Amino acid sequence: MRPIILIPTYNNATTICDIVRRAAIVCPDVMVVNDGSTDDTLVRLQNVEKDVDFELLSYQTNRGKGGALKAGFKRAKNLGFTHVLTLDADGQHYPEDAPLLLSAGKDNPETIIVGSRTFGDRNMPGGNRFANKFSNFWFTVQTLQRIPDTQTGFRLYPLKNIGGLRVLTSRYEAELELLVFSSWRGTKIMSVPVRVYYPPAEERISHFHPTKDFLRITLLNTILCLLAIIYGAPRMLINKLMNF
Repeated sequence: MRPIILIPTYNNATTICDIVRRAAIVCPDVMVVNDGSTDDTLVRLQNVEKDVDFELLSYQTNRGKGGALKAGFKRAKNLGFTHVLTLDADGQHYPEDAPLLLSAGKDNPETIIVGSRTFGDRNMPGGNRFANKFSNFWFTVQTLQRIPDTQTGFRLYPLKNIGGLRVLTSRYEAELELLVFSSWRGTKIMSVPVRVYYPPAEERISHFHPTKDFLRITLLNTILCLLAIIYGAPRMLINKLMNF
């Protein structure tokens, strides 16, 4: 297994440098995709490059998290990496927990490893809890699998086994699509408990727009439910018969 940590970032100037430095300690290979940041994220990353070795992709216009992930996956594959460990740039995840996912991936090299967060933190926004429960429910309906956290961005992907990249949407709901399409292809998904940090509301950086993004998620789940009937369920049945 040859993994690389992938960190998509958009206007995370206050946290990105610390995340990159900590990630580089636990994994020798790190890639950052600067997704059209309009603050001084790029300048700070270029300063970090002076003493930390990492791959930097940068775009002038924002393409969304889905676009950043696709670009990172493609670059990682071209560089010969077998696995990509995605890590958010807002400081919510602990890079020091990456070895938990990497260890699980070493034992299960063809499985997507999901870093499952705890939801008892008093600083966790209520909207996050609802969105995760909502997403978990529809993921189970669409794939007949149950996992505790479908919204986390802390994941280890085996590059050869992830599905749906060609039709992946551009925004953050792309992470749900990756799980659904990969599950339909027969890729196993397992969860590993990880820590999570939710800063106080006044320090929190969020690009989530409750009304617009929730409507987009609802539309996406409607489409995925239809696809589950005409494509997902038959594909899963074929996979089971082949394995049998």
